[in-house]
Amino acid sequence: MRKKTSIFYILMFCLLTNAQEQEIPKRQFQRAFGKLDFLPITMPVISDKKEKDMMFSGIHYNLMLTDWTYAGLGIYGAVRGERGGFFTLGLNAGIKHYFYNNTYVDAGIHFGGGGGAAAPDGGGAFILPHINLGHDFKMFSVNAGWSAIDFFDGGLIKDHQFNVGLEIPLDYSYAEINSSEKEFKLEEFKESIWNVNPKRTSLMLHLNTLKIKGDTQGKNTGKTIKLAGFELASYISDRWFTFVKVDGAFDGIKAGFMDVFLGGGYHISLNNNRTNILAKLGLGAGGGGGIDTRGGFLMYPDLSIEQRVLNDIYLVVNKGYVLSPNKHFYTSSFGVGLKYYIERNGVKKSRKYRKAKFKGLAIITKHDFYFDAQRDSNVKKDLHQISLQINLNLNKNFYLAGQTSFANFGGAGAYGEGLLGFGLQSNLMFNKSISFFMQALAGAAGGGGISTGEGLIIKPSIGFNYKLNNKLNFRTAGGLIKAKGGSLNSTALNVGITYQISFLKLKK
Repeated sequence: MRKKTSIFYILMFCLLTNAQEQEIPKRQFQRAFGKLDFLPITMPVISDKKEKDMMFSGIHYNLMLTDWTYAGLGIYGAVRGERGGFFTLGLNAGIKHYFYNNTYVDAGIHFGGGGGAAAPDGGGAFILPHINLGHDFKMFSVNAGWSAIDFFDGGLIKDHQFNVGLEIPLDYSYAEINSSEKEFKLEEFKESIWNVNPKRTSLMLHLNTLKIKGDTQGKNTGKTIKLAGFELASYISDRWFTFVKVDGAFDGIKAGFMDVFLGGGYHISLNNNRTNILAKLGLGAGGGGGIDTRGGFLMYPDLSIEQRVLNDIYLVVNKGYVLSPNKHFYTSSFGVGLKYYIERNGVKKSRKYRKAKFKGLAIITKHDFYFDAQRDSNVKKDLHQISLQINLNLNKNFYLAGQTSFANFGGAGAYGEGLLGFGLQSNLMFNKSISFFMQALAGAAGGGGISTGEGLIIKPSIGFNYKLNNKLNFRTAGGLIKAKGGSLNSTALNVGITYQISFLKLKK
């Protein structure tokens, strides 16, 4: 009996030792850059009416695939002219070749979908090739050159133009996705390459209202727009941060209003970091849903108060304004949200934390297909979309999801979606090559004559991932899209590619 007991304890000791001696995942690096560009578009003459040129402004994020090739995503919005609310989403691909000191040539193409209310955008699909000459100043680079745009699926917007761009390096570190949910004590990282200063990021999901105090047509004055959206912030110091904010209307007006802001802010912590006060200023684009923002350029000053409710989760209340520079569109903004702070990819100078865990992140680009999508005209016609979804793993099998989509075929170029929700995913099966998932998303959608009422839709789906390599999956799913206040009620299919990695998150 004693011999059997001794063997049992020896086996348990070996198991515990192996569990404690799991290897620290390798820290890998990805070169990447963000880009902000501007290009004027001469609008077509329709019924002898010549409208003002539209100024297109884009925000892009590109990964360097090799020393001279890149690919990524970009979103464009109108900021001048007569098409406020004109937005698109698309894919980037190109080459950057340095030929003299820090001077380079950049040649590439952007393929996307989208549009705006009453714009001659056809189904929304367009291409935007460019060839630019640039100079790299290390901390940033500038470039300019020739580009051309063509809404080729029945659209009339076709033009070539001079464009200018500003780029900044946005490299990041990561671990393979199979490191997700592995947890370590901070002491175990002291001799590793992860022993660097962490970077701070925050993600907020929020509900906002815009009380319209004035618009040029007067018909919307006094109305309240209800919006849902998210805000992603990255800290460049302890107090200063940059942010991207995206919202879509789901109630109060005809569906279709959307805004996108890029800006910065200042953070003050009180009450032993339990309470924060943030002042922000964003510049961006917005419009749609019958709201007249003229060219679409908007400003967003805001003051927020945050109170910690659980560990790194804060309840946020904000008060601000969304307005055009000359106040022809002017609103008072009020909102509430939940914000999640993340100290990531470093363990140095982290005295208030004791552990670190790797969390999975998935970025999905896909093509959506809606069968017989109902229109306001009572016509049913298939609809295609280009879509971006981002999943943050809360654990191995449960994730938080955000999705934005824009029509690119099907005669509804102005249609767009902004959705949030949750999903469940299985572990890898069948020789660790396939996983299954189910998810439910809800949010704002509208435009393009699609019957979504005031904009609130639900979008449940089920599907599977097929593993291509450690970073990429082939993904497909089927489901339903249904509008709460409209007649849209369609079955849906989608296919796409998932890019997945893990990042290191500090925890107490």
